[in-house]
Amino acid sequence: MALSLLWLSFTLLGALQTQAQSSNLRLLPAPPLLRVPLQPDFQDDQFQGKWYVLGLAGNAFGKEEQGKFKMYTTTYELKEDGSYNVTSTLLRDGKCSYWIRTFVPSFQPGQFNLGNRKNFPGIQSYTVRVASTNYNEFAMVFFKKVSQNKEYFKTTLYGRTKQLTPELKEKFIRFAKSLGLTDDHIIFSVPVDQCIDDA
Repeated sequence: MALSLLWLSFTLLGALQTQAQSSNLRLLPAPPLLRVPLQPDFQDDQFQGKWYVLGLAGNAFGKEEQGKFKMYTTTYELKEDGSYNVTSTLLRDGKCSYWIRTFVPSFQPGQFNLGNRKNFPGIQSYTVRVASTNYNEFAMVFFKKVSQNKEYFKTTLYGRTKQLTPELKEKFIRFAKSLGLTDDHIIFSVPVDQCIDDA
């Protein structure tokens, strides 16, 4: 039960059903981290704050989720030790749901590991890498999780507003494809107002 809830949290924080729980699903291999860009001169204080999740691409997503994926927010709160308290807020079953975790700095700025892993049984490793951001408009963040000896990866397109410009959409698609994903693995969120526009 805990593992299935965790997987729902990882994919779309419970907002989508995922095919990844099917044993028949063949996952694309995750790219080596060296192939994933890392934001140069990462500024942790500028990255913090509220981000809207505009798009997702990953080896466990499919086009059938397009149009069903409701927008949610993720807020990064910088702590004194350089880690982030990370809170995702989403609308689920007509109610506001929250998912809280900690991202601890890794060996290079802009890369993090899941800090409260004991709260997520079954996860063998969890890496977060800020691939690209201009801090005040968008960010593309790469996530890689190993659970039950399977590698899941995704990249998330964050925006400081709900607006998804054609240029940003195209940039995200190009980035996702550079990771080995196809159009079938890329989905964009449907904007909502409930929960995510609250303070």
